[in-house]
Amino acid sequence: MRVDGREIPVSGSLLQPRIRRTSDIIRVVLSALLVVLVVIGSLITRSRWEALERSLSDILGVLPPDKSNLVYVLYSVAICALPFAILLRLVLRRQWKLLVGYVAAGQIAIVLLSLTGTGGLSWPQWHWIGPKQLDTFLAQFLDDPRWIAMLAAVLTVASPWLPPKWRRGWWALLLAFVPLHLFVSLVVPSRAIFGLAVGWFVGAVIVLLVGTPALEVPLEAAVRVLADRGYTVTAFTVLRPAGPGPLQLAAETGPRQRLIVEMYGQNQRSYGMLRQVRRYLTFRAGERTPAFASLRRAVEHRALMGIAIGDLGLAAGKPLTVAALGRGWTLYAHTVPQGPVLSAASDRTVPGEQGLLTMVWRALQELHRAQISHGDLRTDEIRVTDGRVLFGGFMLAEFGAYPVRFRSDVAQLLLSTAGLFGAEPAVRTARRVFGDEVVLDASRRLTKSAIPRHVRASVPDSGAVMKAVRAQVQEQTGEDRIEAAQITRYSRNQIIQLVLLFALVYVAYPFISQVPTFFTELGNANWWWGLLGLTISALTYVGAAMALWGCAGESVNFRNLLLMQVANTFAATTTPAGVGGLALSVRFLQRSGLGAVKATAAVALQQSVQVVTHVVLLIVFSIAAGVSANLAHFVPSATVLYFAAGALLGVAGVATLVPTVRRWLRTEVRPQLAEVVSELRMLATQPKRLVMIVGGCAATTLGAAGALWAAIEAFGGTATFVTVTVVTMIGGTLASAAPTPGGVGAVEAALIGGLAAFGVPAAIGVPSVLLYRVLTCWLPVFCGWPIMRWLTDRKMI
Repeated sequence: MRVDGREIPVSGSLLQPRIRRTSDIIRVVLSALLVVLVVIGSLITRSRWEALERSLSDILGVLPPDKSNLVYVLYSVAICALPFAILLRLVLRRQWKLLVGYVAAGQIAIVLLSLTGTGGLSWPQWHWIGPKQLDTFLAQFLDDPRWIAMLAAVLTVASPWLPPKWRRGWWALLLAFVPLHLFVSLVVPSRAIFGLAVGWFVGAVIVLLVGTPALEVPLEAAVRVLADRGYTVTAFTVLRPAGPGPLQLAAETGPRQRLIVEMYGQNQRSYGMLRQVRRYLTFRAGERTPAFASLRRAVEHRALMGIAIGDLGLAAGKPLTVAALGRGWTLYAHTVPQGPVLSAASDRTVPGEQGLLTMVWRALQELHRAQISHGDLRTDEIRVTDGRVLFGGFMLAEFGAYPVRFRSDVAQLLLSTAGLFGAEPAVRTARRVFGDEVVLDASRRLTKSAIPRHVRASVPDSGAVMKAVRAQVQEQTGEDRIEAAQITRYSRNQIIQLVLLFALVYVAYPFISQVPTFFTELGNANWWWGLLGLTISALTYVGAAMALWGCAGESVNFRNLLLMQVANTFAATTTPAGVGGLALSVRFLQRSGLGAVKATAAVALQQSVQVVTHVVLLIVFSIAAGVSANLAHFVPSATVLYFAAGALLGVAGVATLVPTVRRWLRTEVRPQLAEVVSELRMLATQPKRLVMIVGGCAATTLGAAGALWAAIEAFGGTATFVTVTVVTMIGGTLASAAPTPGGVGAVEAALIGGLAAFGVPAAIGVPSVLLYRVLTCWLPVFCGWPIMRWLTDRKMI
């Protein structure tokens, strides 16, 4: 490279990887989205689009055909000069690579819009006979989407290389065809808009391949800026090519004198913008660094923070200059960082009781006392020299930051130092310097979402290291559990609850459509029976709470367990197969002090006893119902039974042959089953506890049958309690296999069909079943939502 008569050698490659050209990638994505939107809009609203265009043209089309043709002639002269003027400029400047991309973009755009469904090429079809169309060849030629696509493609390719005034003028001239059609023609053809979108997309792809001036690093300007500051550059060495971060070079400025020059280009600016948008949408205000209006302001902030930290004697380098260069580049120069980066071997150079770890943590404490957070505590940004610990980086540093930013620094340093020296000494030293409360709070941020990705990437096997650090914090502070800190705008529980709420609306829609008819029938109902059904339904939650209380142990608060059963109805109804209710029960028991295995085993034990009790009661009541019960109505056909048996055998075969499934059964399912069997054996030796669990499970099943029986009586039905119990248990069992949340639709159909099999007319059975579902499902669901939020706020689930 030759600058002002001096030859300055440059070692290394300045070429930026294509996959890191953020601005070019964004341009391709946006143009592709525009093509998709135009196509979808044309297919969905084509007739309305054309009607709107005609109405606008009738209002705005004030020029007669002869004057319209004149306007088209003047516009065509200007627009036809556009590609040839750019082509001449490329030839005169000898930009051959760009010229190839320019020609290729125009040809590809024309060919794409000329393809037919059979794979051939179509020629323009001129509409000479249209009575209301402009009849000149030039006017109709400009309506052709091929021409518009070609212009948009070549202009997209050449725009980055054109002066700003030329670029804005040519684009304004090209886009003028839209108002021009409205004023002088009938419509703005949708095919013309499609041609514009396709041309932009083709040009964006070619730009990604050919490149833009922003990829040309303005090293000559950087040399002149440094010369003005008194630093004469004699050679450059590329230390790191531009990518997610800046282009980093070492500049030789004299015998044994070097500077570090970092250059931020257009792609770094767009990458930073996307990162800021993502952090704004994802994280809370205190968790993200303030957004900057431009890359220049971000680089200035880094230099100013370097000066402030340098005044504390904790900066590894000294900022020298910040300057704006051409083509959107910004230069930041600083001295070479002092000392080697932090490593485990550095500890040997620090004598005495004040070891290296203590020095590192004391340095961070001093930084925090000055109200400065670092934000990027990788080991590469921590250096040791002459018995001092110094920091580098500062792009994410803040002065007067939120308190959570200081906790984030502690968490990052815990991870970085534990990766070098081990979790135990890192935690012990941090506790000695910052105290147990700060370290405990910071350990809650040792998660994948809280620790920045580049910090995690600097530590080998960061996931295992974070787990080891949290274990050490628990052991050294005596904490039973370390809850992960919520740093995002929405927690996982909030997202789950939102999904459950939408699911509730979805599954409730079929029921809502029947509400008018149901309310009409309610006018003839006996409300005392309805009140009895509501009371019986409420008692089922007492039975369920008593059964789970007996399985979990009397250490669990029964009142809170009873409230959880109501919230459980909401979670179970809004998730398929009721898995949300099981997960909620396990979570509640864990929060109540039970371990994960113990809580899962308690819920599994309750479900097992519930199934056994249900089957026993079903057999007993079926025998009591006698031969009058048409049980064949509930029994599936032989084909269905054979199919179910075959499916079970297939599942068993998969479990036996697939190693992953076999391993899962051995390591996850088998221990849980062994725990349940052990609990069942223990129940056999504890009659009081066994009666409590079985009684609670029986109360749940019989209470549901009692609520349906009361609902039938409320509408004047005469079914016996025995037959209603059989219908409830058989119908509920069949409907439990339904994929809909809460069995909505399947439960109603099974119960109505079962009552009809026992002789209950549809005029009574349909409203009875709907009232039963209101009492046992929908009222508890709508009560369960606020109770679930109340339990969440008090950290019970």
